[in-house]
Amino acid sequence: MNLFADIRTRVLSCLDQMVAEGALPEGLAMQAVTVEPPRDPAHGDMATNAAMVLAKPAKMNPRVIAETLAAKLLDDPMITVAEVAGPGFLNMRLEPGVWQGVIKTVLSDDSFGQSDMGQGEKVMVEYVSANPTGPLHVGHTRGAVFGDALASLLDYAGYDVTREYYINDGGAQVDVLARSVYLRYLEAHDLSVDWPEGSYPGDYLIDVGDALKAKVGDKFIDKGEQFWLDEVREFATDAMMNLIREDLAQLNVRMDSFFSEKSLYGTGLIEKAIAELDEKGLIYLGTLEPPKGKLPEDWEPREQTLFKSTAHGDDVDRPVKKSDGAWTYFAPDIAYHYDKVKRGYDQLIDVFGADHGGYVKRMKAAVSALSDGKVPLDVKLTQLVKLYKNGEPFKMSKRAGTFVTLRDVVDQVGPDVTRFHMLTRKNDAPLDFDFDKVLEQSKDNPVFYVNYAYARINSATKKAAAFAQVGDAELTGVDLSGLTDVSELALIKKLAEWPRLIEIASKSHEPHRVAFYLYDLASDFHALYNKGNDQPTLRFVQEGDADATQAKIALIRAVAIVISHGLGILGVTPAEEMR
Repeated sequence: MNLFADIRTRVLSCLDQMVAEGALPEGLAMQAVTVEPPRDPAHGDMATNAAMVLAKPAKMNPRVIAETLAAKLLDDPMITVAEVAGPGFLNMRLEPGVWQGVIKTVLSDDSFGQSDMGQGEKVMVEYVSANPTGPLHVGHTRGAVFGDALASLLDYAGYDVTREYYINDGGAQVDVLARSVYLRYLEAHDLSVDWPEGSYPGDYLIDVGDALKAKVGDKFIDKGEQFWLDEVREFATDAMMNLIREDLAQLNVRMDSFFSEKSLYGTGLIEKAIAELDEKGLIYLGTLEPPKGKLPEDWEPREQTLFKSTAHGDDVDRPVKKSDGAWTYFAPDIAYHYDKVKRGYDQLIDVFGADHGGYVKRMKAAVSALSDGKVPLDVKLTQLVKLYKNGEPFKMSKRAGTFVTLRDVVDQVGPDVTRFHMLTRKNDAPLDFDFDKVLEQSKDNPVFYVNYAYARINSATKKAAAFAQVGDAELTGVDLSGLTDVSELALIKKLAEWPRLIEIASKSHEPHRVAFYLYDLASDFHALYNKGNDQPTLRFVQEGDADATQAKIALIRAVAIVISHGLGILGVTPAEEMR
């Protein structure tokens, strides 16, 4: 049940009648007609822009359209008021029973809020995809939470979602990892080592060095790297991926699949992807213009194999093969997305860190070219996270050596708080994460405020159960006509926005909207709760009056259900009680 979609359907039906009667010209496009909450609740329950968006193509005064539409809407038993405002906006008020029906639907329909908007379209969400060179850091944490919540949101909206991690194990950084593990291996044999600049000296590799010693003994001591590099690289990568999987599990993130960059090499996949672009006339030999600004001292014009990415919206064409014949770093990424397209996904979503901003256009161009524009790619960038504790910047992890790890964060505040707070800002906005504030029990802490609402509802429901039937099935049949206070109606109206919110958040790929909505819903609940302190008739438990109590418990049980669904999308477990 999407009440806003239902009323929009009724608006469109009235507009069709106006066309049939000659009050509107034929052939008008209705896609831009919306029904949404008014900016000021005092203006009504819902508002439509129909007259405003149809006036120009119809070559009519918008107020004339609005007045005719208002008259027709008043024939609908669901609509009690339809008033024209300003130049032609139309505000509506609904019959009270419509709002009471929302509560009954929430209580009786487990799928309330879920949508068939996705219609089973296959969507690949690739996220985290960190280099397998160490534990995940706080930046990866934000990307992991965002990607996981987005995948859950799309699943809730009717898409067939796959969560995938791209293992960047084909580049030079994995060789650096192998050499760093080799040094820990030597230390495990009580040998002194020198750590070169650019290596990975974090303590997390000590156990890996010990494990390598247990596996091969002294086999690699005093041997050149040509004897051990390949084996140690594979051993170290496996160890790091096990560590990363454990990190993700700490955050309750589990992938459907892992794809290795290394698997692209020597299998013909890169060659096949580039050949397909070549067949489309998008690969050529050329020389790029020098970079803007100050030229690097070692820059010189060189003929390279280029992808004509400007034909698909990029700013410049991109090299896929160097002048020495080696693939550029971009080539395997093209091949990986070529593989995604060939796997039959209808949409692709990549979640990258903020440092990948310059990568977006070229990757969109590659997917557009490979799919002939049929498969959209949305690249979501997650901005930096600044950590604070006791008002001071939180320092680096000794275990990691150079950064704060995901485990540092989760160990401090737990996975639920971590996940919720990471979604309290839009993904492309910087985020401050204060270890003290995220645990604070106040209205200013969204995760506490939402959970406090859920716990309060549980407490009231248990209290009411002493003299009234408060199971959801029993509450579905109670008389709700007494829920008429403005605060009660505001809470019901916020519940009615849930299905609409899901569709908006899904279309825009913005799971933070769910967190914002839950905070607003909790605020409306707490406002009603606090109002009951001054007006006893608004209290959820009316001692000795089972009927009144059941109606009020039905309302707040509906709130609890929606909070539970919303937190489920965010990957957060609702708090049954607060202490």
